[in-house]
Amino acid sequence: MQEPFFTRYHQETSCRARTGRMALPHGTVNCPAFMPVGTNGTVKALTREDLREIGFEIILANTYHLYLRPGSEVLAAAGSLHAFMGWPGNILTDSGGYQVFSLAPFRKIREEAVQFRSHIDGSSHILSPEKVVDLQALFNSDIQMQLDLCTPWGTPYKKAQESLRITSLWLQKAKQAWDAQVQAGYQGKLFAIVQGNFFKDLRAQSLSAVLDAETPGIAIGGLSVGEPEAAFLEYLAYTAEGLPEDKPRYVMGIGTPRYILSAIEQGIDIFDCVLPTRSGRIGHVFTRKGPLVLKKSENRLDFSPIDEACGCKVCQTYSRAYLRHLFKTQEILCAMLASYHNLYFLHELVRNARKAIEEDRFLAFKRAFLACYDGDTQ
Repeated sequence: MQEPFFTRYHQETSCRARTGRMALPHGTVNCPAFMPVGTNGTVKALTREDLREIGFEIILANTYHLYLRPGSEVLAAAGSLHAFMGWPGNILTDSGGYQVFSLAPFRKIREEAVQFRSHIDGSSHILSPEKVVDLQALFNSDIQMQLDLCTPWGTPYKKAQESLRITSLWLQKAKQAWDAQVQAGYQGKLFAIVQGNFFKDLRAQSLSAVLDAETPGIAIGGLSVGEPEAAFLEYLAYTAEGLPEDKPRYVMGIGTPRYILSAIEQGIDIFDCVLPTRSGRIGHVFTRKGPLVLKKSENRLDFSPIDEACGCKVCQTYSRAYLRHLFKTQEILCAMLASYHNLYFLHELVRNARKAIEEDRFLAFKRAFLACYDGDTQ
């Protein structure tokens, strides 16, 4: 008997936090789970061995970027994105909708597709919801996302309403294309995306359309797009409340401990963000007491690790003083070590959160962590 795609293990008694697992073509994913971002088919500054060593079971790549470079011809010849990368674990591919959204005014949106100019060479391209599904099937993505329209904080109601109308139409087309791919033998799962900006009636409309589509998983989109933390928390809770219990839930683009723990509290199963590696490349690292800036002069003679309680190989081997030296001399190794530590830190945070949920003490765990942690902004 085939294992179900998503299985819930334990529901926290005092909030919506839960544990579970997704059974995917390239192995299982224990939830909640943080996904490192490998936009171009690589998680910046880390090897696949690094990612496996830390314990990641799934990473994220981006359809828009991979479509432009190396292109579908190369990936088809490689056999899959996994083979091209040499990554044996699972891959979730974003649709590229956010990247197209960020290209304004170099894009035109129509009901049937979006036309845009490449950020690489200015060449013109068209992506339809069907083409995005087919590209992700060609990549052999374990989880693929529908093409959607993301609107920023402060978008007027009428514009948010029109963007939602197109996103819902694109969902219908994506679902039909995905069904056809499944009939042809594709095993990856499609996630629909709830949009609606920061208007509760539009969020409710979007959720209704998403539920009608009956996709294997559901993502909450349109958050972490410039809004204040209070709005993020309000609309996260409002949207999560309407999601079905028997499907995995995904919030895109959150990567600080505070936002991750808030998402877990609302029953979110997976999340991703570029923050851990982007911060690592500029010498910013996570500690239990909050972010640490390696370049500061106070670290020049500090021979302690980044975080004395951290079990990663960086903290077991290198000092703050040495890492500061690497940063000041612009050595590539600093970005590699800082990025490794940051991803390890978040992986351990989420792993410990899973353990706390299973023991019905998640809220106490969250309070204790945040009481020590300081300076967290998304």
